[in-house]
Amino acid sequence: MEKTQCSRPVEKQKITSGTKEWADHNVNCIKGCYNNCRYCYAKMMARRFGRSTDSTWQNMEIREDMLKRAFGKRNGRVMFPSTHDIFGFPPFREACFVVLRKLLESRNDVLVTTKPRLSVIRDIDLQFGQFRDQMQFRFTITSSNDECLSFWEPNAPEFKERLDSLKYAFQKGFKTSVSIEPFLDYDPMQLVEKIAPFATESIWIGRMNYIPRKGFSKDEEPHYNKIRKNYETHHLRKIYEKLNGQPKIRFKDSIRIQLAHASTHY
Repeated sequence: MEKTQCSRPVEKQKITSGTKEWADHNVNCIKGCYNNCRYCYAKMMARRFGRSTDSTWQNMEIREDMLKRAFGKRNGRVMFPSTHDIFGFPPFREACFVVLRKLLESRNDVLVTTKPRLSVIRDIDLQFGQFRDQMQFRFTITSSNDECLSFWEPNAPEFKERLDSLKYAFQKGFKTSVSIEPFLDYDPMQLVEKIAPFATESIWIGRMNYIPRKGFSKDEEPHYNKIRKNYETHHLRKIYEKLNGQPKIRFKDSIRIQLAHASTHY
Protein backbone atom coordinates (compact mmCIF):
# COMPACT_ATOMS: atom_id res chain seq x y z
CA MET A 1 0.00 0.00 0.00
CA GLU A 2 1.39 3.35 -0.99
CA LYS A 3 1.88 5.83 1.86
CA THR A 4 1.18 9.45 1.07
CA GLN A 5 1.76 12.59 3.05
CA CYS A 6 -1.36 14.71 3.49
CA SER A 7 -0.93 18.46 3.84
CA ARG A 8 -4.70 18.70 4.30
CA PRO A 9 -6.96 15.84 5.34
CA VAL A 10 -9.63 14.67 2.96
CA GLU A 11 -12.92 15.99 4.32
CA LYS A 12 -15.02 13.42 6.11
CA GLN A 13 -18.48 13.53 4.59
CA LYS A 14 -21.32 11.09 4.39
CA ILE A 15 -20.35 8.41 1.90
CA THR A 16 -22.91 7.61 -0.76
CA SER A 17 -22.63 5.53 -3.90
CA GLY A 18 -23.63 5.54 -7.54
CA THR A 19 -26.37 7.93 -8.59
CA LYS A 20 -27.18 8.74 -4.96
CA GLU A 21 -24.33 11.24 -4.94
CA TRP A 22 -26.40 13.38 -7.29
CA ALA A 23 -30.07 12.49 -6.94
CA ASP A 24 -32.63 10.63 -4.87
CA HIS A 25 -34.15 8.79 -7.84
CA ASN A 26 -33.12 7.84 -11.37
CA VAL A 27 -35.24 7.13 -14.42
CA ASN A 28 -34.31 5.51 -17.74
CA CYS A 29 -36.30 4.62 -20.84
CA ILE A 30 -33.73 2.94 -23.14
CA LYS A 31 -31.82 -0.33 -22.92
CA GLY A 32 -28.23 0.04 -24.09
CA CYS A 33 -26.50 3.22 -25.22
CA TYR A 34 -25.17 4.25 -28.61
CA ASN A 35 -22.26 6.17 -27.03
CA ASN A 36 -20.73 2.76 -26.19
CA CYS A 37 -18.23 4.17 -23.68
CA ARG A 38 -15.55 1.65 -22.73
CA TYR A 39 -15.73 2.42 -19.02
CA CYS A 40 -19.56 2.39 -18.74
CA TYR A 41 -20.76 0.83 -15.49
CA ALA A 42 -24.24 0.10 -16.91
CA LYS A 43 -22.70 -1.75 -19.85
CA MET A 44 -20.45 -3.72 -17.51
CA MET A 45 -23.43 -4.82 -15.39
CA ALA A 46 -25.51 -5.72 -18.46
CA ARG A 47 -22.64 -7.81 -19.75
CA ARG A 48 -22.12 -9.49 -16.39
CA PHE A 49 -25.76 -10.58 -16.16
CA GLY A 50 -26.02 -11.66 -19.78
CA ARG A 51 -28.30 -8.84 -20.93
CA SER A 52 -25.80 -7.48 -23.46
CA THR A 53 -22.35 -7.88 -24.96
CA ASP A 54 -19.73 -5.32 -25.94
CA SER A 55 -20.92 -5.54 -29.53
CA THR A 56 -24.67 -5.31 -28.83
CA TRP A 57 -24.74 -2.61 -26.13
CA GLN A 58 -24.94 0.17 -28.70
CA ASN A 59 -27.99 -1.44 -30.35
CA MET A 60 -30.57 0.40 -28.28
CA GLU A 61 -34.12 -0.65 -27.43
CA ILE A 62 -36.88 1.58 -26.10
CA ARG A 63 -38.52 0.51 -22.85
CA GLU A 64 -42.15 0.85 -23.85
CA ASP A 65 -43.29 0.33 -20.26
CA MET A 66 -41.55 3.55 -19.27
CA LEU A 67 -43.30 5.52 -22.01
CA LYS A 68 -46.68 4.36 -20.73
CA ARG A 69 -45.85 4.96 -17.11
CA ALA A 70 -47.40 7.81 -15.13
CA PHE A 71 -44.80 9.69 -13.10
CA GLY A 72 -45.99 11.41 -9.96
CA LYS A 73 -44.21 14.00 -7.85
CA ARG A 74 -41.27 12.40 -6.08
CA ASN A 75 -39.55 13.53 -2.94
CA GLY A 76 -36.11 14.82 -3.88
CA ARG A 77 -34.33 15.14 -7.19
CA VAL A 78 -34.79 12.81 -10.14
CA MET A 79 -31.85 12.05 -12.43
CA PHE A 80 -32.77 11.44 -16.06
CA PRO A 81 -31.24 9.47 -17.65
CA SER A 82 -28.56 7.54 -15.76
CA THR A 83 -27.77 4.46 -17.89
CA HIS A 84 -28.11 5.89 -21.40
CA ASP A 85 -27.97 9.25 -23.16
CA ILE A 86 -30.47 11.53 -24.90
CA PHE A 87 -30.01 11.23 -28.64
CA GLY A 88 -31.17 13.47 -31.44
CA PHE A 89 -32.41 10.78 -33.81
CA PRO A 90 -35.79 9.00 -33.83
CA PRO A 91 -37.34 7.16 -32.17
CA PHE A 92 -35.02 7.58 -29.17
CA ARG A 93 -35.24 11.37 -29.07
CA GLU A 94 -39.04 11.19 -28.90
CA ALA A 95 -38.96 8.49 -26.23
CA CYS A 96 -36.69 10.54 -23.98
CA PHE A 97 -38.81 13.65 -24.47
CA VAL A 98 -42.01 11.78 -23.56
CA VAL A 99 -40.50 10.72 -20.23
CA LEU A 100 -38.87 14.09 -19.54
CA ARG A 101 -42.17 15.90 -20.14
CA LYS A 102 -44.02 13.59 -17.76
CA LEU A 103 -41.42 14.15 -15.05
CA LEU A 104 -41.52 17.93 -15.45
CA GLU A 105 -45.29 18.21 -15.71
CA SER A 106 -45.51 16.31 -12.41
CA ARG A 107 -43.44 19.14 -10.90
CA ASN A 108 -40.34 17.06 -10.32
CA ASP A 109 -36.90 18.58 -9.83
CA VAL A 110 -34.95 16.93 -12.68
CA LEU A 111 -31.21 16.60 -13.15
CA VAL A 112 -30.72 16.07 -16.90
CA THR A 113 -27.48 14.16 -17.43
CA THR A 114 -25.97 13.83 -20.90
CA LYS A 115 -22.87 13.89 -23.05
CA PRO A 116 -24.52 16.77 -24.83
CA ARG A 117 -25.39 17.09 -28.47
CA LEU A 118 -26.09 20.70 -29.36
CA SER A 119 -29.21 19.89 -31.39
CA VAL A 120 -30.69 18.02 -28.41
CA ILE A 121 -29.98 20.86 -25.98
CA ARG A 122 -31.60 23.33 -28.38
CA ASP A 123 -34.66 21.08 -28.67
CA ILE A 124 -34.91 20.79 -24.88
CA ASP A 125 -34.77 24.57 -24.66
CA LEU A 126 -37.56 24.91 -27.24
CA GLN A 127 -39.81 22.22 -25.80
CA PHE A 128 -39.14 22.50 -22.08
CA GLY A 129 -37.83 26.02 -21.56
CA GLN A 130 -40.86 26.88 -19.45
CA PHE A 131 -39.67 24.30 -16.92
CA ARG A 132 -36.11 25.64 -16.61
CA ASP A 133 -36.61 26.40 -12.90
CA GLN A 134 -37.19 22.65 -12.32
CA MET A 135 -34.20 21.54 -14.38
CA GLN A 136 -30.48 21.43 -14.05
CA PHE A 137 -28.17 20.15 -16.77
CA ARG A 138 -25.18 18.05 -15.82
CA PHE A 139 -23.02 17.66 -18.90
CA THR A 140 -20.36 14.97 -18.96
CA ILE A 141 -17.17 16.47 -20.40
CA THR A 142 -14.27 14.17 -19.59
CA SER A 143 -11.50 15.60 -21.77
CA SER A 144 -10.71 18.40 -24.20
CA ASN A 145 -8.69 15.97 -26.35
CA ASP A 146 -10.81 14.51 -29.16
CA GLU A 147 -8.39 11.65 -29.80
CA CYS A 148 -8.75 10.60 -26.19
CA LEU A 149 -12.54 10.98 -26.31
CA SER A 150 -12.79 8.91 -29.49
CA PHE A 151 -11.09 5.97 -27.80
CA TRP A 152 -12.96 5.97 -24.49
CA GLU A 153 -16.32 7.32 -25.71
CA PRO A 154 -16.36 6.24 -29.37
CA ASN A 155 -19.81 7.45 -30.43
CA ALA A 156 -20.16 10.46 -28.11
CA PRO A 157 -19.76 14.09 -29.27
CA GLU A 158 -16.41 15.78 -29.62
CA PHE A 159 -15.25 18.34 -27.09
CA LYS A 160 -16.29 21.44 -29.04
CA GLU A 161 -19.89 20.29 -29.34
CA ARG A 162 -20.07 19.57 -25.63
CA LEU A 163 -18.58 22.96 -24.77
CA ASP A 164 -20.93 24.71 -27.22
CA SER A 165 -23.86 22.90 -25.59
CA LEU A 166 -22.73 24.08 -22.16
CA LYS A 167 -22.40 27.66 -23.40
CA TYR A 168 -25.82 27.50 -25.05
CA ALA A 169 -27.58 26.23 -21.91
CA PHE A 170 -25.78 28.82 -19.79
CA GLN A 171 -26.76 31.66 -22.13
CA LYS A 172 -30.39 30.48 -22.14
CA GLY A 173 -30.57 30.76 -18.37
CA PHE A 174 -30.53 27.09 -17.41
CA LYS A 175 -28.80 25.86 -14.28
CA THR A 176 -25.65 24.16 -15.50
CA SER A 177 -23.10 21.80 -14.01
CA VAL A 178 -20.42 19.49 -15.38
CA SER A 179 -19.23 15.97 -14.63
CA ILE A 180 -15.58 15.24 -15.33
CA GLU A 181 -16.01 11.58 -14.47
CA PRO A 182 -13.85 9.87 -15.29
CA PHE A 183 -11.25 12.54 -15.90
CA LEU A 184 -9.35 11.33 -18.95
CA ASP A 185 -6.66 14.04 -19.10
CA TYR A 186 -3.71 13.46 -16.80
CA ASP A 187 -4.20 16.96 -15.40
CA PRO A 188 -7.85 18.11 -15.60
CA MET A 189 -6.99 21.69 -14.63
CA GLN A 190 -7.00 23.01 -18.20
CA LEU A 191 -10.42 21.49 -18.81
CA VAL A 192 -11.75 22.97 -15.57
CA GLU A 193 -10.61 26.42 -16.65
CA LYS A 194 -12.41 26.08 -20.00
CA ILE A 195 -15.75 25.01 -18.57
CA ALA A 196 -15.90 26.87 -15.24
CA PRO A 197 -17.23 30.20 -16.63
CA PHE A 198 -20.31 28.41 -17.97
CA ALA A 199 -21.14 26.21 -14.97
CA THR A 200 -23.60 27.96 -12.68
CA GLU A 201 -23.35 25.34 -9.98
CA SER A 202 -20.83 22.49 -9.63
CA ILE A 203 -18.01 20.72 -11.44
CA TRP A 204 -17.63 17.10 -10.35
CA ILE A 205 -14.36 15.24 -10.71
CA GLY A 206 -14.20 11.46 -10.48
CA ARG A 207 -12.00 8.55 -11.41
CA MET A 208 -12.58 5.54 -13.67
CA ASN A 209 -13.67 2.86 -11.25
CA TYR A 210 -13.26 -0.26 -13.36
CA ILE A 211 -10.15 -0.63 -15.53
CA PRO A 212 -9.65 -4.17 -16.86
CA ARG A 213 -6.16 -5.64 -17.04
CA LYS A 214 -6.97 -8.15 -19.75
CA GLY A 215 -9.41 -8.75 -22.56
CA PHE A 216 -8.18 -5.98 -24.86
CA SER A 217 -5.93 -5.92 -27.91
CA LYS A 218 -2.28 -4.86 -28.04
CA ASP A 219 -3.36 -1.66 -29.79
CA GLU A 220 -5.70 -0.88 -26.90
CA GLU A 221 -3.21 -1.78 -24.15
CA PRO A 222 -1.31 1.56 -24.16
CA HIS A 223 -4.56 3.45 -23.52
CA TYR A 224 -5.36 1.31 -20.49
CA ASN A 225 -1.83 1.54 -19.12
CA LYS A 226 -1.87 5.30 -19.55
CA ILE A 227 -5.24 5.83 -17.87
CA ARG A 228 -4.16 3.90 -14.77
CA LYS A 229 -1.52 6.54 -14.12
CA ASN A 230 -4.28 9.15 -13.80
CA TYR A 231 -5.62 7.43 -10.70
CA GLU A 232 -2.48 6.54 -8.81
CA THR A 233 -2.94 7.76 -5.26
CA HIS A 234 -0.04 10.24 -5.28
CA HIS A 235 -1.39 11.83 -8.47
CA LEU A 236 -4.96 12.03 -7.15
CA ARG A 237 -3.54 13.75 -4.07
CA LYS A 238 -1.89 16.41 -6.25
CA ILE A 239 -5.14 17.06 -8.11
CA TYR A 240 -7.08 17.18 -4.86
CA GLU A 241 -4.65 19.67 -3.34
CA LYS A 242 -4.73 21.83 -6.47
CA LEU A 243 -8.50 22.02 -6.85
CA ASN A 244 -9.95 21.43 -3.38
CA GLY A 245 -11.47 24.61 -1.99
CA GLN A 246 -12.44 26.10 -5.33
CA PRO A 247 -16.12 27.01 -4.94
CA LYS A 248 -17.52 24.96 -7.84
CA ILE A 249 -15.32 21.87 -7.47
CA ARG A 250 -16.78 18.68 -6.02
CA PHE A 251 -14.90 15.40 -5.75
CA LYS A 252 -16.75 12.15 -6.29
CA ASP A 253 -16.59 9.61 -3.51
CA SER A 254 -14.44 7.41 -5.75
CA ILE A 255 -11.58 9.87 -5.21
CA ARG A 256 -12.27 10.83 -1.61
CA ILE A 257 -12.49 7.22 -0.46
CA GLN A 258 -9.18 6.31 -2.11
CA LEU A 259 -7.39 9.28 -0.55
CA ALA A 260 -8.95 8.80 2.87
CA HIS A 261 -7.96 5.14 2.84
CA ALA A 262 -4.38 6.04 1.90
CA SER A 263 -4.27 8.63 4.70
CA THR A 264 -5.18 6.07 7.34
CA HIS A 265 -2.19 3.96 6.28
CA TYR A 266 0.28 6.82 6.52
